[in-house]
Amino acid sequence: MTSIPPILPGAGTLLPRYDVLFCDIWGVVHDGVRGYGPAGEALTRFRAGGGTVVLLSNAPMPADAVARLLDDKVVRRDAWDAIVTSGDITLEHVAERGYRRVLKLEYDFDRSLFERLPAASADGVEDADAIVCVGMRDHVNETPDDYRPLFARAIARKLAFVCANADLVVDVGGKLVPCAGTLAVLYEDMGGEVYWAGKPHLPAYEAAHRAAERIRGAPVERARILAVGDSVRTDMAGAAGYGIDGLLVAGGIHREEILRDGEIAPAALARLLPAQQPHPIAAVAALGW
Repeated sequence: MTSIPPILPGAGTLLPRYDVLFCDIWGVVHDGVRGYGPAGEALTRFRAGGGTVVLLSNAPMPADAVARLLDDKVVRRDAWDAIVTSGDITLEHVAERGYRRVLKLEYDFDRSLFERLPAASADGVEDADAIVCVGMRDHVNETPDDYRPLFARAIARKLAFVCANADLVVDVGGKLVPCAGTLAVLYEDMGGEVYWAGKPHLPAYEAAHRAAERIRGAPVERARILAVGDSVRTDMAGAAGYGIDGLLVAGGIHREEILRDGEIAPAALARLLPAQQPHPIAAVAALGW
């Protein structure tokens, strides 16, 4: 069997080794409907011991909108210090590039990003400077292939595609829902240019690192940072790319692949982790002390 990281019953022996956690939200802190009590308790205990928790999310929403969402899902407010989102990174990028009109790919669930976007709404590809995507307009009835004709016209005009949520799927109450990342992958496959605002890409980790140092009032070495997340593709790959350790929470989007009766199956974990790539430092079924 391929070597796998240690499987821990809880994170209590691991977390005190670090000063800062970059912690994912969906699938780790809550399930899309309600907060996980043990996760909130573990993060609060880590902070009580002098640690700093930066919630690092691919949510295509500003941080304050995510904070309100966490309150709605009864996630403990004392479990985190700051929130860094791909939504905020998207807003900064659009402002920096000076896009004046953008084609919005949005849904009815939340429009907080577009309410603050420093660009007008384009009527179509022909009068847009770029595409800004938070997800499919109708993830129930649409598939990425439905967007091929639109993307072909956009790529012909060399429009950049700003992906405000790099996740492929998100866990909502036990159901995996497609995210903007599925459309971004298609756009790239068709030859288009994509700006990825969130994990596993560098801007997300740089923003989280700056937030942690601002909170602590001092530099933080990467060896003292642990990334906690449920996605091998985003959380664990991003941690490895940034040179920090990762803790895999198996009960999130990979639960059907890894868990057997609520426990991590070592052989399944070995199959999931990419060969010849840095592995998480450990794995837990769920985040808890």
